Amino acid sequence: MMNRFEKAAEYHHKGFNCCQAILASYMDLTGLTEQASFDMGGGFGAGAQTGELCGAITGAVMTLGLLTPVDRDDPVGSKRRTGALAKEFQKRFRERFGELRCRPLLKSAIQASDETPVARDMGLTNRCDILIITAMEIIEEMRSEQA
Repeated sequence: MMNRFEKAAEYHHKGFNCCQAILASYMDLTGLTEQASFDMGGGFGAGAQTGELCGAITGAVMTLGLLTPVDRDDPVGSKRRTGALAKEFQKRFRERFGELRCRPLLKSAIQASDETPVARDMGLTNRCDILIITAMEIIEEMRSEQA
């Protein structure tokens, strides 16, 4: 049986964007269907078609939000909590890759390394695969810290 990381890489290899690959690989935890994951993430490839915020980040932030549902009795507190998760995620992503924007990330020489152990152990060489898998690795770190 494929693990979550392998599933995300497979989605990406089939042509789904970085955001879609991450969302769909977490559908067992988020409650989204595969189709809803693809539909929701469809516009976020290539930095939402602007070259700006990397789709792997968008998918990860959406996933973290879905994993920490809003408390309808405390929308402001919920917004702060989810916003803090988004900021922390982006801080960790930037520490590994030095950048959050799609266009510069695609121009950089990203390689799997000790900074990206899951991608390294999977033998990934495609830039976006490494970004996707490392984004998911950060999600997993954050999930284990919250447990």
